[in-house]
Amino acid sequence: MGGEEVLRTPRTPHDSGALDGQSAGPMVPRLALGARLRRLREERGISREAAGEFIRASRSKISRLEAGRHAFKLRDVADLLTLYGVTDEAERATLLALAEQANAPAWWQHFNDVVPVWMQPFLGAEQAASVIRCFEVQRVPALLQTPDYARAAVRLTHSGASVAETERRVLLRMTRQRILHRHPAAQLWAVIDEAALRRPVGGRATMRAQLRHLVEMCRLPQVTLQIMPFAAGGHAAESGPVTILRLPGGQLPDVVCLERLGTALYPDRPADVECYWDVMNRLVVEAESPDETPTILHRVLQET
Repeated sequence: MGGEEVLRTPRTPHDSGALDGQSAGPMVPRLALGARLRRLREERGISREAAGEFIRASRSKISRLEAGRHAFKLRDVADLLTLYGVTDEAERATLLALAEQANAPAWWQHFNDVVPVWMQPFLGAEQAASVIRCFEVQRVPALLQTPDYARAAVRLTHSGASVAETERRVLLRMTRQRILHRHPAAQLWAVIDEAALRRPVGGRATMRAQLRHLVEMCRLPQVTLQIMPFAAGGHAAESGPVTILRLPGGQLPDVVCLERLGTALYPDRPADVECYWDVMNRLVVEAESPDETPTILHRVLQET
């Protein structure tokens, strides 16, 4: 389900001290523990409501824990393991150790002043991902933006931000791009609507530099870039941008992120995840071939 090709990103600053390219912080243990707790609960036939009541919490908290979008209290994990009948001391110790790892500081805490709560799960999963699939309508994907383009995009969405805050947001975006240059690099497969290429974010000079950067990125083996042309008409993802993150190891669930103005949705039911994979796979069929991307970019560049 889904391909294994990928896309590149621009140069990033190396002096933030926030990310070493090897660790995604607590996200992987958080997702692993959440998935394990979900399986244990389902095997016992216990509802989320009942599990929540047992630890003096709500159904929604159990849902967030199982989806890896909430920090774990060791007491809650221990109580849930008791509820689920986990009596083996070695297994309990392993899962409680995983809970401690899941509460470790995240790399993005260096940028805590500009990272909203809704974005935290995404950043952790993005940095851990082995494959990233995305579709963008209005903007060039963040992982492929130049600093000047990113700066212009940040100013559009955070018009009241100070110069210092804007630069912090740009640095965060550039730091995220390191995943395309680590070893092994994350594989990025992006589909960009032609509208994002035609919209001169930051002005003509900034947009031309961004287009040239995309041409360079197309040459990287870890990056696959396709363009959805206007001529294609309607397509499978007209409701907005979609990102799917595949985590390494084959045991953790894929993470779907639907970014909206000022927030994001993370559908995590298996049927929903399958639906978005279907959408993504239809998009790559409907878009122009990756081999045509450099030609399209050069044509848009000449017309910009």
